[in-house]
Amino acid sequence: QLQASGGGLVQAGGSLRLSCGAPGFSLDSYAIGWFRQAPGKEREGVSCISRTGTTFTADSVKGRFTISRDNAKTTVYLQMNSLKPEDTAVYYCAGKSRPIYYWLDLRPYEYDYWGQGTLVTVSS
Repeated sequence: QLQASGGGLVQAGGSLRLSCGAPGFSLDSYAIGWFRQAPGKEREGVSCISRTGTTFTADSVKGRFTISRDNAKTTVYLQMNSLKPEDTAVYYCAGKSRPIYYWLDLRPYEYDYWGQGTLVTVSS
């Protein structure tokens, strides 16, 4: 079971770092994606990291958000800088089990496992 954490309330221009992991479980065999869903909107892909560590980030957050993974491959992070009110959403991490090594995709239906989400609220 993936767990997303690190959300909270932050002022516009501030930063947060989200974490995604499964306690006691390696993410080595997974590609991990971060998604977000604002009230009344569809779930949107934000950024993803392949099994090899390559990354892809959506244009809407490129230059502000960075995905990374720890060396032990147990946790994937989403560093969010220069936050804007429109970044307010529930953020989810998701895992794709054993894809090809360089697989990157931000389509939610491609992922097998989902965390419970963490709320990010950016005030103006």
